[in-house]
Amino acid sequence: MTKEKPIKTSNGLAYLLLYLFLIFAAIGILIARGINASNDYVDAFFIVPCILTIIVSAIMLGGLYTIEPNAAVALLLFGEYKGTDRAEGFHWANPFYSKKKLSLRTNNFDSQKLKVNDKKGNPIEISAVVVWRVNETAEALFAVEDFKTYTIVQSESAIRHIATIYPYDSTDDEPVSLRSSIDEISQALGKEIQDRVINAGIIIEEARINHLAYAPEIAHAMLQRQQAEAVIAARTKIVDGAVGMVEMALKRLSEENVIQLDEERKAAMVGNLMVVLCSDRAAQPIVNSGSLY
Repeated sequence: MTKEKPIKTSNGLAYLLLYLFLIFAAIGILIARGINASNDYVDAFFIVPCILTIIVSAIMLGGLYTIEPNAAVALLLFGEYKGTDRAEGFHWANPFYSKKKLSLRTNNFDSQKLKVNDKKGNPIEISAVVVWRVNETAEALFAVEDFKTYTIVQSESAIRHIATIYPYDSTDDEPVSLRSSIDEISQALGKEIQDRVINAGIIIEEARINHLAYAPEIAHAMLQRQQAEAVIAARTKIVDGAVGMVEMALKRLSEENVIQLDEERKAAMVGNLMVVLCSDRAAQPIVNSGSLY
């Protein structure tokens, strides 16, 4: 595989001034000889070199090129790779070199919304933003047909693969999920894409999921499941708190001898407290004005 190699070129401004001087000097000589023409042989002795000087200088001017910041130019001679010039500025090289400019600036693209099945088989929609740049100019030009298209296609393939090896939501046996483990998923996605595009001279700087949702056909059912899980979690928390409060109340009543309750009355008190504490509506108290027994 062709690897990038540096190439040394010349200052373009010096060559520009040199060849412009030669062209204008040759034109000046031709004009002067045309005004003072006297002998055809003498004129031919001056005319032919001047014309050749103009033609050669014009060809040599074709070797001038510029490089902007964060850009590079790959130079080829009759199809053979000679090297890459990364130095910004005005340069001159062999005019027979063919020059291919590449941008080394950071690029990014937002992938399409891909419909895939997660690890548990649930259909989901997923897309990601990928930040990348060209690192190896020779590989980017010669290892693949179109490095931009190649990067996009391989990135979307990696996104599909990542979506199939992780579940959408985390569970006890699957703590890492697409929805809750953003940093872990981003690192895994970036590594997956990098492994796929490394042979094209591309560096992946960041990859992050920017859209994640259940597919429309199961979105409503999954929303109901999430709501049910949230209700169960909330009720569990409420019951745990209520049990603690009832235990504390019975302990305080017993320690401070406020009232002595038999087991039946304790059970009734516990039942009433649990109803009051765990109910999702305001309790309606009933005042007993008679004897406790």
